Amino acid sequence: MEVIKPYFHKVQYYETDAMEVVHHSDYIRWFEEARMDFLEQAHFPYQEIEAQGILVPVLEASCKYRQAVRFGEIIQIEAMITKFTGVKFMVSYQVYDEKHEVLHATGNTAHCFLNQDFAPISIKRHMPELYEFLMESCKKGAAQ
Repeated sequence: MEVIKPYFHKVQYYETDAMEVVHHSDYIRWFEEARMDFLEQAHFPYQEIEAQGILVPVLEASCKYRQAVRFGEIIQIEAMITKFTGVKFMVSYQVYDEKHEVLHATGNTAHCFLNQDFAPISIKRHMPELYEFLMESCKKGAAQ
């Protein structure tokens, strides 16, 4: 299985408040960026999944804020699959500083696979390669 690298992001001014601290809502956006990057590195870009008629909505999102991130800092986000049922999956995130010394936040998002009619589908049947990748990733993520 290919090693997935962390996603890096430089904090923009518009992501901060008057104290130049990142607004809490931006972490959820960063999780999405990291998740899209994770899938792209695995050779399953979201556009390809959608082209197969598969939707991947967010069912829930959470974030625990540990230490503020400020304007101009570069962060890295590690994303890993920690749960997968074949229809639903969970991604866990760890937000570190650029040097991987300070843990700024942790979080999770939960997702499912739906068809164009918003009915749950088995990804094993519709995209077996993605199914295998998520199974392997889940084993790796659960072991960490």
